[in-house]
Amino acid sequence: MRHGSHAAEQNWQAADLPARRLAGVALNPVAPTDVLLRLLACDSAAVRMTLCLERDLPVEVVDAVLTHPDPRTRRFLAANPHVDPAQRARLVDDPHWLVRAWLGRGPGYRYGHSKLPEQTVVRMLTTYEQECLDSLFRQVPRSARWTFPSHPEPMVRVYACAWWSELTEQEQSALLADPDEEVRETAQRQDRHLDPEYVERELPDRPSHARTHLLMHGALSRRVVEQVLATPAERQDLAMIAGNPSLPLDVLALLVRDPDPHVRETAAGRPELTAQQRQALAEDPDPAVRTRISLHPALTEEERAAIDYQVSSDQTFGPSGFPAEYYDPARSRRHALSSHPTLRRSAACDPSLPPDLVTLLSDDPDLGVRVLLAQNHPQASAELLLRSFLEYTGRERWQLTTRPNFPTAELSGYAEAADPMLRRLALLDPQIPPPTLARLSADPDPDVRADAARHPSLPLRRLTELLDDEELAHVAAANPALPLPVMHRLVAAPYSGDLFDAHVR
Repeated sequence: MRHGSHAAEQNWQAADLPARRLAGVALNPVAPTDVLLRLLACDSAAVRMTLCLERDLPVEVVDAVLTHPDPRTRRFLAANPHVDPAQRARLVDDPHWLVRAWLGRGPGYRYGHSKLPEQTVVRMLTTYEQECLDSLFRQVPRSARWTFPSHPEPMVRVYACAWWSELTEQEQSALLADPDEEVRETAQRQDRHLDPEYVERELPDRPSHARTHLLMHGALSRRVVEQVLATPAERQDLAMIAGNPSLPLDVLALLVRDPDPHVRETAAGRPELTAQQRQALAEDPDPAVRTRISLHPALTEEERAAIDYQVSSDQTFGPSGFPAEYYDPARSRRHALSSHPTLRRSAACDPSLPPDLVTLLSDDPDLGVRVLLAQNHPQASAELLLRSFLEYTGRERWQLTTRPNFPTAELSGYAEAADPMLRRLALLDPQIPPPTLARLSADPDPDVRADAARHPSLPLRRLTELLDDEELAHVAAANPALPLPVMHRLVAAPYSGDLFDAHVR
């Protein structure tokens, strides 16, 4: 179960066995609306938390949550990633600051796609306290970025300045001359880092976040550059300015030959490098520098292939998190056809990659290319998905099983595997034998035990036994095979010692 705060974790840790059973029923996909409404009225905070935070909800239950007298219960709906954001948006004018704060925070970075309606965002910007808006950015729909700079509400135009680098020159000029003082001041603050005199005047002389930001992104005057070269405040200063687009080209040429490989590696990413500078970096003694320059867009495939770069497969390959519109089709095609694995990996992350390139990359010799394609493309084949799962052992491995075409048939043969992840794989098979399920429900690995407990083919006797298990009671109660009479009895008499009929036992 996912819990959104320390207080939520405390709710769960304090829950006794009956409450954990009810929390499982709250997650049961076949639990009828009347059962969910009774759970909403129960005394356990852990049960209400699970119900309102961890699953999609029928409209009738959402209606009841909106009028629930406990703001701590309403706050969980405000951060629920499973309900339609339009349902969460109904809490926008909640009278309690806690609910508004949770709505502003939203479901979290993992669920950044859960965008609120634009009119809800406008309402929040014009009525909420600032502390409730600190994490709103990831919930703003992309369409708002085109309408907010000219919105009639000044506070919305203030917020539009957060996308300063994405605004057109005309939009920036309009905000800098806005009739509202706060809009103008916010725009000026965003624009100041493009003024070399401002950067020179405000640059801290000691290491700090402000110094790092200005050295990396501010407009650098010749005087600032010379100060950094002569007396850097810390070792990283030279690497910071090496990536700054305003760095004079003669200084860039100097940093290409800097004794610090980190500085040279940063400089290797600059698009302005001359052919001579690229060649020098391609022959650099440091492998990280050679690898960075091997990705330079000005190189031909022949030049790229001639570099002794290093690409590791010992890393995480997971969902990119970027929508299809983030990718340029021509660039993705060019990268997909490259001899460089890292460029092919970038193409594999494009969810709009056309079928011919999907077919090509599905049989790529690089593990990272195959796994990233499997993780990110909606048309990744069942064969690719299973192969990727069997070959990849990184942190995002289980995420592959949630992809649309992941196969589930004929997986039960992995039930005897030494790798617990493969035993979990066997539990995705809808035809796994019930005796095997019963055995895996007592597996040494806790994730295997939990997956077995939630399998709908688990023998009923074993399922009801697990309702008395401190560890697995909530998982067993969420099993869709749980008989409806047992579910009703759990809700009606959670502390009864005689929950199950003898024939069920």
